[in-house]
Amino acid sequence: MRLKAFTRCATLSVLTGALLLSVPVNFNAASSSAPAAAPQANLGINGFFAADKAQRGRTIQAAVVVDIPGGYHVNANKPLGKYAIPTVLKIEAPGGVRISPISYPRASVRRFSFSDEQLAVYEGRAVLRFNITIPSNFDSGVTELRARLRYQSCTEDTCFQPVTREITMPIAVVGANESVKRINGQLFGGRRRTKG
Repeated sequence: MRLKAFTRCATLSVLTGALLLSVPVNFNAASSSAPAAAPQANLGINGFFAADKAQRGRTIQAAVVVDIPGGYHVNANKPLGKYAIPTVLKIEAPGGVRISPISYPRASVRRFSFSDEQLAVYEGRAVLRFNITIPSNFDSGVTELRARLRYQSCTEDTCFQPVTREITMPIAVVGANESVKRINGQLFGGRRRTKG
C-alpha cells in the first residue's frame, strides 16, 4: 500500500515537472537584443472655447485639440480600414445646452506595415470642432462640459488597444447683453469683442 502511494506521488511530481517545463520562460530577458516595444502614445487632449464666457441665448464655438506625438498616429473618425477603430468625440452637457454635431478634421490616407489596406489617420495635431448653444433661461455662473474621446493609437507597425480619455471644459455663463472677449484665435479665427 505504501508503494502505491509513493508511485502516485512520484507520477504527480513528474507530471508537474513536465507542465512547468512546457511553460516558456526567458531567463535572460535583460540581455535580449530584440528592440523594446513602443509604449502607448501619450496624447495631449485639451478643450478650448472661442470666447472667454458664454452668453445666454447665444452659440459659442468650442474645440477639443488632440496633440499626437511624432512616430504615432490615431485612426480618423472614418478610418477606411475594415478593422480600424474610429476616433469618436462625445460631449456631455448640462440639461438644455445643445451641442452641434462634431466636425472632424480632414485625415491623411496612408499605408502601414501592419495592414494591407490604406487607412485614414490623424497625425501631429487634430482639431475637433463643435458649437454650444446656451438656452436663454440658463442660470448664470460656471457650467461644465464633459468631453470623452475614444481613439486607437498606432506606430508605423503596431496598433494599441483603444482608449477612452475624458476631460472637463468649464465656462462661465453670462447674460445675453454682457460683453465677451474672443480668445484662442489660432483655433477659431480673428479676435474681437462681442456685445449683446
